[in-house]
Amino acid sequence: MNVLMVLTSHDQMGDTGHKTGFWLEEFTAPYYVFRDAGASVTLASPAGGQPPVDPNSEAEGALTDTTRRFSEDADGKAALAATVRLADVRADDYDIVFYPGGHGPLWDLAEDANSIALIEDAAKQDKIVAAVCHAPAVFRHVKGGNGDAFVSGRKVTGFTNTEEDAVQLTNVVPFLVEDMLKQNGGHYSCGDDWAPYVVVDGKLITGQNPASSEDAAKAALDAARGA
Repeated sequence: MNVLMVLTSHDQMGDTGHKTGFWLEEFTAPYYVFRDAGASVTLASPAGGQPPVDPNSEAEGALTDTTRRFSEDADGKAALAATVRLADVRADDYDIVFYPGGHGPLWDLAEDANSIALIEDAAKQDKIVAAVCHAPAVFRHVKGGNGDAFVSGRKVTGFTNTEEDAVQLTNVVPFLVEDMLKQNGGHYSCGDDWAPYVVVDGKLITGQNPASSEDAAKAALDAARGA
């Protein structure tokens, strides 16, 4: 089983002067689901090298068992520091393409031509495509085989408008994930704010928030295995 995890390279929260990036738990929880299942995991980002971690996700209150495990994982940290350039990966080589969230993807991966092409190629090859929290932003400009929006007519979830409002970034982000998914024709649903919630629509898997990361990765593995 070959898994590609695609991380943001964007580290600025709009023009606020605050840093952003990927949310640590949304990377570490799926990373260990895949690793512990024996999968080969490749990490990629638009710029390559070390992707930026949202500093808020490293605060004590945001730490989890998997983030603590990662802090002691020399091999994992070395892999994260040396992500391959997104332009150099091909969907052909992977069974699962997984996007962790954080606010960064709203700015770079949502608009990245290589990411768009990767998802479209993966879908054409009937590969698993999964994204959690803010990462469903990456579907913003992706088209399905019929030329419609990739999420059109499909069941999806992602970070809710009320969750974005709770972190006081509604007027900072370039767009709201929930609104975009609905505008693109997705059949959006969600659970309670901050509670785990995962939606599976065939080979497309989406998770609502950080708490959904582990379950989204498990669902991706099940889909890849034909469970």
